[in-house]
Amino acid sequence: MDVKFNGLPDSDDRIVYIREVDVADLPEEVRREVGGLKKLYAVHSAEGERLALVRDRHMAFVLARQNDLAPVAVH
Repeated sequence: MDVKFNGLPDSDDRIVYIREVDVADLPEEVRREVGGLKKLYAVHSAEGERLALVRDRHMAFVLARQNDLAPVAVH
């Protein structure tokens, strides 16, 4: 099937993955900066590189889209 859909990237390199992260699993220098939050959301490249950490899920999706990336939720 070779059908184009609006809103999807042309190649896999535009896809990023959004997942919830426990603050307790992050390095100490990051934990000091989060102000008591227990969870953050990470934006990861297709290769698994963490690109960003944000306060909530909605912001992670907004951040990805603002950078012309196609976010996908990971559970």
